[in-house]
Amino acid sequence: MNGERLYSIGDLARRTGMTVKTIRFYSDRGIVPPTDRSPTGHRRYGLDAVARLDLVRTLRDLGLDLATIRGIVDREIPLPEVAAAHAEALAAQIRVLRLRRAVLAAVARRGSTPEEMRLVHRLAKLSDAERRRLIDEFLDAAFTGLAANPAFAGIRRSLTPELPDDADAEQVEAWVELAELAQDPDFRASLRRLAEQHAADHADAPAVRRDAVALVREQAAPALATGVDPTSPRADPVVAAITDRYARLCGRPDDTALRRRLLDRLEAANDPRRERYLYLLSVINGWSAAESLAPVLDWSVRALRARTTG
Repeated sequence: MNGERLYSIGDLARRTGMTVKTIRFYSDRGIVPPTDRSPTGHRRYGLDAVARLDLVRTLRDLGLDLATIRGIVDREIPLPEVAAAHAEALAAQIRVLRLRRAVLAAVARRGSTPEEMRLVHRLAKLSDAERRRLIDEFLDAAFTGLAANPAFAGIRRSLTPELPDDADAEQVEAWVELAELAQDPDFRASLRRLAEQHAADHADAPAVRRDAVALVREQAAPALATGVDPTSPRADPVVAAITDRYARLCGRPDDTALRRRLLDRLEAANDPRRERYLYLLSVINGWSAAESLAPVLDWSVRALRARTTG
């Protein structure tokens, strides 16, 4: 045929590294049809068959089905369209595999029971809408009825996790733990208490956005860093500065009642679950983890207790 060299199935097998059985399979399905036949009826293939088989092997390695492969090699289906669709399908498979890995890692880390594993899996595979509904219910429990304060819209946004579509195992595992926290009735009540306290502190000065914890951190952090004992006389001016600023924030006199009020706020804020929630939130959203407030809160709580009890 015009001087073109033809190859037997055996020749193709040697050139491509495929088995004779595999090449015959593709040939029978019209994916790599023979160019001619020998006088004895044996199939003969042109040089283009080598290129076709290389393409078929690549497409099969990528997971495409035979009908699609035949359409591509026959140029009936544009390869870029198939590649785009297949890439999206692979992305979905990767998300599923990442999810499964995260669930198994969480179960292994926790030593979970079968019941706990089912819960972890259920939380991990929630849809975007289901995740949003779960978080909305959690935040509604904390902030419903307090929305008149303009600060709460920003606070609510800052507490909202957004698990990305390409979340890695660490983000998925963080989401599962955060979702469990969000469904804890005691933690919900604790966050509600903090929100109510914040609203009460700003009732007479709604335009002020600072909260008690932020004011305390500014004053107490330097004292903590320099090793001031919170119960010693050296802490007196620090505590006085804290309570003075807090009194001005609330529009109240700086007295024992105000110090007890501030102590109540700091004890509520010094909840390890709150800090854990904020850490998990940073992992899920890809934010830099905030510095722990526990040391400052511990110092401030001790300092205030020493001056308001007895």
